Amino acid sequence: MAVLTDARKAFRFLRRTLASRSASRELSRTLASRPALEPGRFRVAVYFADGTVNMYQIRQWYKPLAALSEKWPVVILSRSATAAAALLEESPVPVAYVRTVVALEQTLAEQDIRIVFYVNQNAKNFQMFRYGRMWHVFINHGESDKMYMMTNQFKAYDYSLVAGDAALDRLSRALWDYDLEKRAIPIGRPQADHFSGTLPYTPDGRTVVLYAPTWEGDRASAAYGSVASHGVALVRELLATGRHRVIFRPHPRSGVVDPAYGAAKRSIVAMLDEANRSDPAAHHVYDDGPEIGWQLSAADVAIVDISAMVYDRLATGKPLLITRPADPAAVVDSEGYLTACEWLTADGATSIVAESERLLNDDETLERIDHWSRHYFGDPTPGEATRKFHAAVDGLMVEWEHFAALHAEDADADRARGRSFDSPEADDPDDETD
Repeated sequence: MAVLTDARKAFRFLRRTLASRSASRELSRTLASRPALEPGRFRVAVYFADGTVNMYQIRQWYKPLAALSEKWPVVILSRSATAAAALLEESPVPVAYVRTVVALEQTLAEQDIRIVFYVNQNAKNFQMFRYGRMWHVFINHGESDKMYMMTNQFKAYDYSLVAGDAALDRLSRALWDYDLEKRAIPIGRPQADHFSGTLPYTPDGRTVVLYAPTWEGDRASAAYGSVASHGVALVRELLATGRHRVIFRPHPRSGVVDPAYGAAKRSIVAMLDEANRSDPAAHHVYDDGPEIGWQLSAADVAIVDISAMVYDRLATGKPLLITRPADPAAVVDSEGYLTACEWLTADGATSIVAESERLLNDDETLERIDHWSRHYFGDPTPGEATRKFHAAVDGLMVEWEHFAALHAEDADADRARGRSFDSPEADDPDDETD
């Protein structure tokens, strides 16, 4: 069994390596046909060291970043060839491919970067932390009560932009000696101001159910995924009524660690295809597209795992069910919304039709959602989160100017000495797999 596992890992590594090298060649041709970035233009950078498998983490920031760039020009710094190729094709803000530290330093030398955003905790973030005279700011890729949201890694950043009171409470409980008031800045959920997308069907009176499970996780304590434990059963029940339309949006990493999750995902997709063949008017949707927003606002009921999708849906004020992790080792928050939410167990998945009907007619649900929505995101008024996001950036720019003036002589001295931050070990030419 161990030999088979090692063989699978070796095959996946080889496949990623070949894909990366092919992407590098294609990317070189693409970059050669594009004009170079205008020197001195950018003030804000988004550092993205991941490959395409984690593109969902930065895609949700496209529209907020595009709006921000109207005042503070933004560039994405991509360390991966496959991700850079995708970003160049779809990002609304410019992209710089900086595979090596040398390329990264050259880009930083040509630009006036004052704020660097990070959407995840990739180990390569540490390579970027070496650069002072800029604020390193964690903006994450969603709000949730997962362990990821209270890691001590928050301390690595100068500042973190968080959603609201729930995030502040969470960090205050988890982190020792952390200046929460200074370093954690609540901004709400700017993405909610940009929820959009065209419905791939015409509304016709069917009850629309969004099922958006997360992946299986890489350890038992984070095993929140429900595709294998709940998914097949609940989708089968919903398809059988003829009165429901299912939107299935699985996490892009489903099946990366556990093949059973990948198999369950494929089974659900096959069920949707068969249901659409039997009833073309049903228009069940398997959604793996880059846009997120229309799914959350269009669904009458949402079924999600413990993930950022809980809180994205919470912001809409509509009913949702959260799957109870089948693995008893999965850590479930005992302080936040999960103490008051509507749970769906694996055994209860076959009762999803009745449970959905109950939620749609439960007067207490909207009151409870409104309370928790404000606790997590603050003022739900459209545009308010975007205003807070921009105000936070403006404030950090003022702080940058203050410290730049204080340390102007230090910067001049360093330039005179030709100070460099090169580290040869970071320039491994083969360290480019996704």
